[in-house]
Amino acid sequence: MSRMKILIENAETREFLSTNGLWTKKPDRAATFATTQAAHTAAKSEPIRKFNIVGHFGGTGQFINLDKGSGKGA
Repeated sequence: MSRMKILIENAETREFLSTNGLWTKKPDRAATFATTQAAHTAAKSEPIRKFNIVGHFGGTGQFINLDKGSGKGA
């Protein structure tokens, strides 16, 4: 069974925040967070309008929406 990673997803573009602050379509290149609260706090400071905090299981490619919110906007 693969471990779940917590990621920030731009709800409009379906891209993930990467470790270098850019956006990527590849979840395996995305920044990971220890908790949904840590991801939510980080997402609130990003220049995006809407975001999702998602759980990703790399082994199966499955996503689970854990939370949603709004960033500071573009």
